[in-house]
Amino acid sequence: MTAVGKNIPHDSARGYVTGEAIYVDDTPFARNELLVDFFWSPIAHGRIRALDTTAACKVPGVVGLYTFRDLQHNLFGPIIKDEILIAESEVTFIGQPIVVIAAETREAIAAAKKAIKIDIEKLDPIFTIEEAKRRKQFIGPTRRIARGDVNAAFASADHVLEGTWINGGQDHFYLESQAAIAWPGEFRALNVLSSTQNPSEVQEVIAHVLGLPINKVVVTTKRMGGAFGGKECQATHPAALAALVAQNTGRPARIVYNKDDDMRVTGGRHPFQNDWKVAFTRDGVLTALKVDLYSDGGAYADLSPAVMGRAMTHVDNAYYIPNVEITGTVCRTNYPPNTAFRGFGGPQGVATIENILQEMAIVLHRDPIEIRMKNCYGIDDRNITPYGQVVKNNMLPRLFREIVERADYHRRVAAVAEFNAESPTHLRGIACTAVKFGISFNTKFLNQANALVNIYLDGSVQVSTGATEMGQGVNTKIRQLVADEFGIDVEQVVLMPTSTEKNNNTSATAASSGADLNGSAAVDACRKIKARLAAVDLGRKLPWRDLISAAYHDRVSLGERGFYSTQGIDWDIDKGCGTPFLYFTQGTAVSEVEIDRFTGMMRILRCDLLMDIGKPINPGIDRGQITGAFIQGVGWLTTEEKRWTPDGDLLTHSPTTYKIPNIQDLPEIFNADWIVNEANTINLRSSKAVGEPPLLLAISVFMAVKNALSYVSNGAIPKLSAPATGEEILMRLTEISRWSGGLPAAVGGLKPAATPVV
Repeated sequence: MTAVGKNIPHDSARGYVTGEAIYVDDTPFARNELLVDFFWSPIAHGRIRALDTTAACKVPGVVGLYTFRDLQHNLFGPIIKDEILIAESEVTFIGQPIVVIAAETREAIAAAKKAIKIDIEKLDPIFTIEEAKRRKQFIGPTRRIARGDVNAAFASADHVLEGTWINGGQDHFYLESQAAIAWPGEFRALNVLSSTQNPSEVQEVIAHVLGLPINKVVVTTKRMGGAFGGKECQATHPAALAALVAQNTGRPARIVYNKDDDMRVTGGRHPFQNDWKVAFTRDGVLTALKVDLYSDGGAYADLSPAVMGRAMTHVDNAYYIPNVEITGTVCRTNYPPNTAFRGFGGPQGVATIENILQEMAIVLHRDPIEIRMKNCYGIDDRNITPYGQVVKNNMLPRLFREIVERADYHRRVAAVAEFNAESPTHLRGIACTAVKFGISFNTKFLNQANALVNIYLDGSVQVSTGATEMGQGVNTKIRQLVADEFGIDVEQVVLMPTSTEKNNNTSATAASSGADLNGSAAVDACRKIKARLAAVDLGRKLPWRDLISAAYHDRVSLGERGFYSTQGIDWDIDKGCGTPFLYFTQGTAVSEVEIDRFTGMMRILRCDLLMDIGKPINPGIDRGQITGAFIQGVGWLTTEEKRWTPDGDLLTHSPTTYKIPNIQDLPEIFNADWIVNEANTINLRSSKAVGEPPLLLAISVFMAVKNALSYVSNGAIPKLSAPATGEEILMRLTEISRWSGGLPAAVGGLKPAATPVV
């Protein structure tokens, strides 16, 4: 009997659609439970001169008001300890907590907010990367990765091209907002139910800010209604505020952000502004790359240094570059701290080199696929990254060859050119891009996990791990792995809610490594139990339930802890070299788009995705991850634009103003598949992580838009920033029209467009 490799339904699928799946705010209210919210900074940067809560204290239903003075410690942070939980004398972004409010009703909270009087002296804020650079406001040091002789390569180059890649941020837009409930226990203990990807960090931060030993705090996570990185670190804040109230009142305390507040006070994907310069031969072979990455970290560090590190190690993407100099600098601005987001900096790095290759093709009048395949990492040579890691088991050349054939690429390129030469109203574009995504945490010590496996007398099994379920199916995969180890039906295995009292010092469910790490730890526990059971069975091949009964009566332990740490990885962040990743998940995609010349409206005609994901533990779940991640990437690059007022207040803080992809944004033809990779033996059951890598294949959609614009740019490189919204596309079409005097011609000898582009 085997469960691995089968399409076992997600263990919560039925509960999701019937409403039986329980989230934090579905938990019944306790009789004496309090609601928690906070009064936040109304300006982006200022000095608090006076704060008066007298009137707010008198509002009926208000039980308590708390400031930073009610905390034992107010400074924390996952990498750099620079973040203030509750503002003290200075505020650094709109939405920063100043006064925590505990009340019986939401009406009382609203009244208390209005009654609080505050006097803030406005200080000069920073809202752009350029302004942060000018004022030298940075978070952490500038990091560097380099090899070869960049200057010599530029001096002898056939062609040198330079530019700036700009992409905006993105909101996580999880369906369940940040939420937590804290229950006070005996002897100052706290039990916290949190919608978090990182229960151990929530536990540690609560203990730290309240001055408790960590063992006094138990954090549990049953599931999240989406997270995408937004609940890796920023779930700590609401949980800590609820815990503060519970500790001070001795009553349960619940905090649940509404969608508008959540989008305004939490950070998202980092905007990047990357200045690049590239050298290449007349045949389109890369010889040198110099790129300076700048990200908008927001007011505090959060995970920004680590996000920048992954961006730097992904600028090469699928392509060998002999001479490289990469620097990365995080800029400090007066927005909410930006944080982890699916891809974790990888998308911003990969998009940079893919954009460079697209522009090289325009300069050389070559098909971009030719340039990409020519520079692709090799199998036996040209296979070492700028930071010194060998690209082993490289499937990229094969993936490029097969996607070209499967997507009928060359015929469609000709059809696009013919369409653009004849259509007076629309433009089409097509592009193929790749992804080589490193799997492991860049921080070595995070690559560990533990698990607890208990077998009961009826043969049923409970499994507890540090993995958190946010809809991605990690619990289902671990159920399959455990069932497979014991040779039992998957229905006999259940995954318990993640709890810090069962699994201690765990890493976040992030970096696409949740199943790799926690599944391996669970398998380790199973194999220890199996060794003991084998001594009981003595070759009798007892039925499973009889074997468990015999073991129990022989006083053989039927529970075990497992542990796993990823071997063979090492990374020196100061030197910018090492082997930060256990392996790479790879893929290619071809996307075709159509643009209305008069409105800029874009629709996706077809997408073909082809990946190397090893041997899937659950093919159905992996297919869902591939398609879902890809569409989220499409949103990042084409529709999801964050906009602020001149004073730094977010305008796009609801579904009415912030456009995530909907059913009409899906490709009309959507093919997603993977190759068979028998050589992938380094990871658990020959599987590969699939949560984040497919998102980066959405870069093919953006490059297809750029390809479409190149047909009317008279040979010039179309300048296009991400997201390529309808407005952005229309502005670029308008610019092109001005360049060409109203009569845009096609690139590469095609006929001019039939009518002027407006």
